[in-house]
Amino acid sequence: MAKSATLKIDDAELSLPVIVGTEAEKAVDISKLRAETGYITFDEGFGNTGSCQSAITYIDGEQGILRYRGYPIEQLAERSNFIETAYLVIHGDLPTPEQRTRFSDLLTRHAPLHEGMSQQLRGFPKESHPMAVLSVMMNVLGCYHPELATNNHQKDLAHFDDASAIAISKVRTLAAHYYRISRGLALNHPKRSLSYCDNFLHLMFSEPSHDYIATPEVSSALNLFLLLHADHEQNCSTSTVRMVASAGANLFASISAGVNALWGPLHGGANMAVIEMLKSIHADGDDGTKFVAAAKSGKGERLMGFGHRVYKNYDPRAKIIKTSFYKALASLGIKDDPLLNIAMKLEEIALSDDYFIARKLYPNVDFYSGLIMRALGIPEEMFTVMFAMGRMPGWIAQWHEVARNPKLKIYRPRQIYTGPSQRNFIPSNLRQ
Repeated sequence: MAKSATLKIDDAELSLPVIVGTEAEKAVDISKLRAETGYITFDEGFGNTGSCQSAITYIDGEQGILRYRGYPIEQLAERSNFIETAYLVIHGDLPTPEQRTRFSDLLTRHAPLHEGMSQQLRGFPKESHPMAVLSVMMNVLGCYHPELATNNHQKDLAHFDDASAIAISKVRTLAAHYYRISRGLALNHPKRSLSYCDNFLHLMFSEPSHDYIATPEVSSALNLFLLLHADHEQNCSTSTVRMVASAGANLFASISAGVNALWGPLHGGANMAVIEMLKSIHADGDDGTKFVAAAKSGKGERLMGFGHRVYKNYDPRAKIIKTSFYKALASLGIKDDPLLNIAMKLEEIALSDDYFIARKLYPNVDFYSGLIMRALGIPEEMFTVMFAMGRMPGWIAQWHEVARNPKLKIYRPRQIYTGPSQRNFIPSNLRQ
């Protein structure tokens, strides 16, 4: 027998259906509440509101669980890679060898940029933020592929495989090209022989005199970074993608909106904030001890990269990326970086101090990913761009869920109005 919840309001009693997810998550369905009672619910920030039913990602923050399409993140990190995981997130199942080959071929085919797009990249002021450029250029993709961006979901879905491959492949090329253009460097061209991650590093760092060849440890660290960020349920940018998609907008326009949401410092800027914190500690001549003491007393600045809004235990992604981070450092020969030394001191304190243990303020994925980006030579202003590269499969999958929903309704949240009640217009000569 289906469960229901009973709501008593005024003189009415309303039976509300209970929805149970595959992991026993429970939700009270209030979709008919306003029509039947005139009331709506109020949940500022949507922290207790289920905005959709989704089959992509499952998170249990209390237990530190993250799964893509049912697969534990630990298994994917150990046995899979970013491209195979991207296919899983987008299509729902791990690819067969034939599907994997076809997906890789699509990514390879779509890696180069149209010369017109390269010229547009050169037209931005050198001081432009890479996220502003990325948002524009992801939307511009719809101009170069109008048949994939019709703002008609039925037509867009017919070309979904090509559109998703273009988004995943070209975001890497766009990011690397703008990095080099902003520094007055010659552009590199994608190499068919290189993997997704190695190609990105080549596009970023190869020079006419020598090709950049990533160590296996560095390539693995970047691969893990992207894989661990592939999707993360209904966060701000993902919800933005779904919101825009619900209006019938095409994939590129919806992703562009997601990039803008991710650019917000309260969302995608956490790994950059870690580096800024470490710089500040170093500038004060501190090894991290005084900074932590001040943070514990409530009189200091916030400790960035520790704890997580969703994970009330250890961030499962942090456990995975931590090991890869240390291997990458060793392969690069980095042993005495002052910011790294401070970071390791903070980690040591957080993992042993009762204050942090009691509050479960463990290092999260942003703590290690910021350090990895720094070690790889990625400039801080591009950290969030890297986040966007990793999150691309999730945004694509979320757009796809909305676009193929035959009962799609445009997202339209309600509000509680708190402005003035009705007022009469006063002519300008009578206003005081």
